[in-house]
Amino acid sequence: MIQLSNVSKVVASGSEQLTILHSLDLEIPRGQFVSVIGPSGSGKSTLLGLIAGLDAPTTGSIKLDGHDITKMSEDELAELRGRLVGFIFQSFHLIPSLTAYENILTPMEIMGVNRASEKAQSLLDEVGLHDRGHHYPSQLSGGEQQRVAIARAFANDPQILLADEPTGNLDSKNGGHIFDLLLKLNRERQTTLLLVTHDQQLAGLADRKISLRDGRVAEDALLNSGTLTIGH
Repeated sequence: MIQLSNVSKVVASGSEQLTILHSLDLEIPRGQFVSVIGPSGSGKSTLLGLIAGLDAPTTGSIKLDGHDITKMSEDELAELRGRLVGFIFQSFHLIPSLTAYENILTPMEIMGVNRASEKAQSLLDEVGLHDRGHHYPSQLSGGEQQRVAIARAFANDPQILLADEPTGNLDSKNGGHIFDLLLKLNRERQTTLLLVTHDQQLAGLADRKISLRDGRVAEDALLNSGTLTIGH
């Protein structure tokens, strides 16, 4: 489902070149829940952005469902991303002038989804916000806003869900609810879930845990079988 071959990311830092991610080979099968951990600056968010096609690697290829996104035009990439990928940010990224319901509905209308209004309401129900759809983001708690963001991310029935610190701005209770919701959607829909988190406890509940350090894979552990691979 997700294949990275010799993927690296180098950026200019003043007069020098800074390597954010060193050459990386990675394969994530359909439906797997993978947590990505590591200290700040280890390359976690960069990795997620590359897989989402929000940034381009310096070297290597990235394939989503067999499609090499590094060879696509911006239009082709946008079409594939709209069809395959959902993205959840730490800071929610809701449109403040739209209600919760409209934040979910609008992307589906843009994509021409059939029965978009019914689906938007169904997604609100699924994340436990049946009676909150008419509220604007400013009228919702942080946990409720993140649930709207999750519903929006599932609007295109993504095969891949990328979540960058989705519980980072929430208290432990709301963070736990958000994590449970992501896990439920992963299990019920067989959505491949890639979760960047600082929370070791949450990371340990994944099928697989990848630890990054200084832009390299320090550890790649299959938690459900106990298999452990060091280094890549």
